[in-house]
Amino acid sequence: MRVKLLMLLLVAAAPLARADTLLLLDSIEANKATESSRPKAGMSMDKVEAQFGMPIEKHAAVGEPPITRWDYPTFSVYFEYQLVIHAVPSTVTASAPPP
Repeated sequence: MRVKLLMLLLVAAAPLARADTLLLLDSIEANKATESSRPKAGMSMDKVEAQFGMPIEKHAAVGEPPITRWDYPTFSVYFEYQLVIHAVPSTVTASAPPP
């Protein structure tokens, strides 16, 4: 009985795993497509602001070393002290299924 229940749960969950895979692939493609339009590692905060303008939001630094995040409409930039360590595209979200 337990084996049948486990098999039923695995079969029911299979479409969900595929959806996660598709969202991940979409996210990877979005990252590649916008990589050239984001700040590069090593850029200073001043240079990022000069090239990309004021961010929508500047989050306070946390931790040691201090990590700061700036949010732009299509990406977020992470700084360690005053230098870019990573810039990532905004999250790709799935549209809700029709009712």
